Amino acid sequence: MKGLEELGLLKLDFLGLRNLTVIDNAMKLLKERGEKINIEKIPLDDQEVYKLFAKGLTIGVFQFESSGMREFLKKLKPTVIEDLIAMNALYRPGPMDNIEDFIARKHGKKKIKYPHPVMEPILEETYGIIVYQEQVMQIAHEVAGFTLAEADIMRRAMGKKIKELMDELKVKFIEGAEKKHNIPKMTGKEIYELIEKFAQYGFNKSHSTAYAYVAYQTAWLKTNYPAEFMSANLTSEMSNIDRVVIFGLNAIKNVGSKALEQIIASRDKHGQFDSLFDFTANVSLKSVNRKVLESLNMAGALDGLEGNRAQKNGAIETALKYGQTIQENEARNQVDLFGGGSANGQDMSMVPQLPKAEEWSESQLLENEKEVLGMYLSGHPLLKYAEDLEEFSNFDFTEKVKGGNGEKVRVGGSITEVKMHFDRKNNQMAFFKLDCLGGQAEILAFSDTFAKYKELIKNDSVVFIAGKPTDDTDFSDLKLIADEIVTVEKARDIYSKNVNIRLEPNQMSPTDVDALLTMAKDHEGGCGLMFHMTSERGKQQRIYAHNVKVSAHSSFLKKLRDTYGKQNVWVSD
Repeated sequence: MKGLEELGLLKLDFLGLRNLTVIDNAMKLLKERGEKINIEKIPLDDQEVYKLFAKGLTIGVFQFESSGMREFLKKLKPTVIEDLIAMNALYRPGPMDNIEDFIARKHGKKKIKYPHPVMEPILEETYGIIVYQEQVMQIAHEVAGFTLAEADIMRRAMGKKIKELMDELKVKFIEGAEKKHNIPKMTGKEIYELIEKFAQYGFNKSHSTAYAYVAYQTAWLKTNYPAEFMSANLTSEMSNIDRVVIFGLNAIKNVGSKALEQIIASRDKHGQFDSLFDFTANVSLKSVNRKVLESLNMAGALDGLEGNRAQKNGAIETALKYGQTIQENEARNQVDLFGGGSANGQDMSMVPQLPKAEEWSESQLLENEKEVLGMYLSGHPLLKYAEDLEEFSNFDFTEKVKGGNGEKVRVGGSITEVKMHFDRKNNQMAFFKLDCLGGQAEILAFSDTFAKYKELIKNDSVVFIAGKPTDDTDFSDLKLIADEIVTVEKARDIYSKNVNIRLEPNQMSPTDVDALLTMAKDHEGGCGLMFHMTSERGKQQRIYAHNVKVSAHSSFLKKLRDTYGKQNVWVSD
């Protein structure tokens, strides 16, 4: 590619954006309801749109959807399109380190400094920080007197780290700055080294502007016409299970758009289907084949028809043959010679019966849903462990956790996506995800931890992971370096050392105290009983019951929570 550039040939990159289709579809929907809008002429100073950005409500907004970007938007609180352009350029490896500085300068929490007054007009919109490649070129032009062609050569040399050319241009820059503005050589050198640092990561402003403009358009539609915007967005993502929460039939694995179109057309013509056999008798079996029926049934899309999923699964082959016979007869214009009763053109005496079959187990139902949907729909395999998962996890995904403060986190869930690796010493380690009821954690098990717990690090294992959170620069829900792994079955024994109760002594009568003692003796076990109280002077006190050992069983904890409140009873290790 370098050779082509040196020959003077122009390289063009063409980028297809789903978001442009979203905008176009939304505009078509608005046109259908009589709204005449030119998306190219919408105002760029709509403060309601900037409020949406400032609140981080940018799911579905081009380039501004990631959790990390949304967090920065809440801090930045953009007020003009230039803020969006800058964030687009900054939110990438390298310049990302300057985001906090950019935000602090915008809000006046940090003084804006310019290496030389001539640079102020160039860097004013980015609060004194070099963000764009165009700024690098402007500085070279205005400070050192480079032609724009020379400035572009310098930008490319810095970006591609061509040392010989950079050394040559450095001398020219320092001399030019001294000649044009009487800038001392040491200051000229500092300015050159500053732009050299930023030029390695500088982003093309024209590129960022185009992206920010499309982002603003999508945010404007989301703010002012949310129904049309969401409809267009869902349509564009209808086959992407990871991004669509409420999705159509063709988001189901093995069910394509052709099958979906045939089903809809048949339903519009025929009306509601009442059985699997009625369904196969009326849809085109060229597109709706065995695989499609199996997937629809596994997803629960056929639950409105007669029978349970196991029955319908066992009847698919029969239903297809029946449907084929009915459709072939209709094609030949055959009639019922015996004049038997019919419904919707079907001889009811010939309609097969569903086989007798017990419904699939809950675990089988859920696994089938996940296989074809990529997610659990009618339930969650972790729900049966919900009590323990809630009891012994100290993180619930409602707040961000930052690494480096020594805080230890423990979460419970199901292991997925295990990937084995080897470290530099050729010792085995593992990366995996932990699906929890409140979110998902990324787990790293270094070789020592892996060697100790490798029998537990398997897909679908339900475990508790205790460890230290890493730095949150990748903005995942939670990322842990595992120290300890415990199976959910052993968690209550391992993590239950004390049952804690927060009491208000001045609100307890002698009868209440006797009732608590009786309850404790009725649930004897191996855990200590700890009372937390506030003294008359407001001092927090802990009192350990030396003469009582209690159970940490859920039945005892439920009685305590019913009596003293859920937030006032907990188990500690």
